Amino acid sequence: MTRPPSKASPAVREAALLKILLIRLRLIGDVVLTTPLIRALRRAYPAARLTYLVEPQAAPVVDANPHLDTVIVAPLLSGLARWRADAALAVRVRRDRYDVVIDLHGGPRSSWLALATGAPVRIGYTVSGRSWMYTRRVARPRGHRDRHSVRNQWDLIEALLPGAPPPDPASDPVEMPALASAALRLDARLRGHGIEATHELIVIHVGAGNPFRRWPESSFADVAAALSATQPNRRIILTTGPAQTLHAETVKRLATSLGAAPERLVIMCDLELAELRSLANRAALFIGGDSGPAHIASAGPVPMVVLYGPTTPAVWGPWRDPALVTEALGIGSLACRPCHQRVCEPGDFRCLRHIGAVEVVAAANRALARDRSRTHASVRT
Repeated sequence: MTRPPSKASPAVREAALLKILLIRLRLIGDVVLTTPLIRALRRAYPAARLTYLVEPQAAPVVDANPHLDTVIVAPLLSGLARWRADAALAVRVRRDRYDVVIDLHGGPRSSWLALATGAPVRIGYTVSGRSWMYTRRVARPRGHRDRHSVRNQWDLIEALLPGAPPPDPASDPVEMPALASAALRLDARLRGHGIEATHELIVIHVGAGNPFRRWPESSFADVAAALSATQPNRRIILTTGPAQTLHAETVKRLATSLGAAPERLVIMCDLELAELRSLANRAALFIGGDSGPAHIASAGPVPMVVLYGPTTPAVWGPWRDPALVTEALGIGSLACRPCHQRVCEPGDFRCLRHIGAVEVVAAANRALARDRSRTHASVRT
């Protein structure tokens, strides 16, 4: 087993004394995709102390991770308050005396915090203007590569563990434990909407943080109306963040105008991430774009239909057992795809918005049928 050197001497420390800090800031889905690495580190260093530094919005992803000892939340502030909070955070991580820091992000804030720890082993990507902050640097080629995000981040683990076996989504899937407490809160919410355990749930996440990933509300409405019409016992759960409730309300209104029964369409836009995780476990199907909620759903066995616009499933697809049912939909080859989601060159967001509702409904029905066949086959064996 390869272990990093001690601060006090070039000799290796005992694994029981090893202290490792992982840093991944910003988005929810990005943090979900780091969870296979947490498991790999725990497997390599079963007695080490593993700490994860994350920002508030994604903290619930790792709060209950069974392989972590501590989670540090870096507050999201602005102005002078941000500088004060970061200075206090730098003092804390310096005082904790980590042996190894792995910066899974590479942004200015995360690289500065990695440097602030003073750890003798600091691993990060080769980034212009910041590479000097790390003691071990990993090349990160510019431009698009059809290589999954988990595999790209695994390169950082290999800088600590040379010869580590490559990641396998079957044995090292993404991980976010489903909490019993969240399941109880979710059950109470569902009962408040008249939903019982006998109802079949289809979760459609209709929100998106930017227009590049925002499928039209009318298209979501077409899908919701079509899927709600075929099974009287089916309920369509429309989810999004609280700030985007209007999107869900518009989808429900349009679907109702197409003939969908209003009682079969339920809006739930104030779920905690842990409750969303439990909802995905309870659902028969998840439909949504490439987003944090999709990656949270992928931590469980739910069949999925995922819509890809500026991103591709080769890089951002659900990282889980390939035996689980996943349908990935995209427009195919475009000269401008994938993109950095700053300016839409054609101006019409065609990479995502040209995916048709009929196509999504067909994928949903395929996913449901494939999952039934998979379940029956496992029962027979």
